[in-house]
Amino acid sequence: MANELQNGLQKYRFVCTLTFGDIYGQVIVWLIVIFIGLAASLTLYNNPVQAFLVGGLILVLTLPFLLFAFVTTLLNHIEMRPVTVTEKKKRKDTTVASSTEVAPAN
Repeated sequence: MANELQNGLQKYRFVCTLTFGDIYGQVIVWLIVIFIGLAASLTLYNNPVQAFLVGGLILVLTLPFLLFAFVTTLLNHIEMRPVTVTEKKKRKDTTVASSTEVAPAN
């Protein structure tokens, strides 16, 4: 293990710190846009084809922005943390303990 640190090889752990509160505002704004779009398409209901096209157009145009917002928020909440020696020992101890457990006989 000391050789790994001397050679500059450090192990990292990916941690996602994203919570629902981080994307809650984005979901609310998107729902407001969708409901406004549906209201706009209902005003055009004299021509059902036109109303359907307006509703679909609003959905198709807003979905990429929502996905972009979700992905960028997710990527901003992914962290790389270096694995410390104590974490390595804990993982090693848990794997040893789980491998020494005896399965119950049927």
